[in-house]
Amino acid sequence: MATARFWRDNPSRYNLKAVRCGNCGKVFFPPRAVCSVCHRKSIGKMECMSLKGEGELISFSVVHDAPSQFEIHKPYVVAIVRMDEGVMLTSQLIDVDPKEVRIGMRVRTTLRKVGEDGPAGVIYYGYKFAPVRA
Repeated sequence: MATARFWRDNPSRYNLKAVRCGNCGKVFFPPRAVCSVCHRKSIGKMECMSLKGEGELISFSVVHDAPSQFEIHKPYVVAIVRMDEGVMLTSQLIDVDPKEVRIGMRVRTTLRKVGEDGPAGVIYYGYKFAPVRA
């Protein structure tokens, strides 16, 4: 991803900023200007909001054959999470043994390093998910 685009997307990536349609109530992440349900009726009615950062694991896959830049992490879990606000996010599930991952488990977002532009370049951070421990 280009550095300029990465920094423009920081509010949604770092702070889980979303929008809610003031017409129908549907939540979108990442934010968008027009509701895909209400279309023109939503113009000027999209309200900024923050996701709480917690949700439920609805699907996952364990990656055993990773691209070279992720070799050190394998095996790792890629998850689809339905956030408490209803939107679904895809990201890596961390801090858990892949054998312990279960559909329905509660997870929360955490900010972690996701990449860098070479050894002396920009470091990119983003959200990942970790299990909610009792």
